[in-house]
Amino acid sequence: MSILAIIPARGGSKRLPGKNLRLLGGRPLIAWSIEAAKGLPGLSDILLSTDDSAIAEAGRAAGATVPWLRPAALATDDASSVDVCLHALDWHEANHGSVDGVLLLQPTSPFRRHATLLAGCESFTRHGRRPVIGVSPAATHPMWCFRLSNGGMVPFMDGLGLQSRSQDLPPAFAVNGSFYLVTPADLRSRRSFFADDMLPLVSEDPVENIDIDTPLDWVLAEAAVAHPGFVTGWEA
Repeated sequence: MSILAIIPARGGSKRLPGKNLRLLGGRPLIAWSIEAAKGLPGLSDILLSTDDSAIAEAGRAAGATVPWLRPAALATDDASSVDVCLHALDWHEANHGSVDGVLLLQPTSPFRRHATLLAGCESFTRHGRRPVIGVSPAATHPMWCFRLSNGGMVPFMDGLGLQSRSQDLPPAFAVNGSFYLVTPADLRSRRSFFADDMLPLVSEDPVENIDIDTPLDWVLAEAAVAHPGFVTGWEA
């Protein structure tokens, strides 16, 4: 089985400018995801998709393939991860042959453990190449959430969750953004990494599940790296 790992990293970022090249633990943020992907069994390539020449240079230095700069149409705020991955997949298969899986690794999840990546790839293979999505325990249970309507509050979900203790609620999980694995055929036909038959890749480690999107997230990531007990995600 062959898997193409794709790391999308455009130059623009409104909430955390320049985040993909920011140094975290002495290395650019994108380098963490590149290092994590190395050594996965059946890996066809690690392809970095970017519109920024500085990010491209840093990606090549870290060991990723960067064959081009992403078209401007795929570097806007509205461009979807699916379109970016399909562009990279089409190029790779036209130049290097077909692959069995497309693995999306967002650079904003730098602390993935190598064991977690292996488990996700093994689940994909063992269950007939059904989509595998990274999830973690939801920070706030959906049965304790509301939507606002006409100045009031309406429970987001029906049921008696508001009267329940947290330990009595059924476990709830949220997509953590760290792992998406799907077949090329499914990605092209559904134009989505999600499907009715998708499988969970569960991670309960709060450090592994850090998703850097805001300045506060960056502070948390730096604190994690500075902790005396920290080891890099691909070593743990």
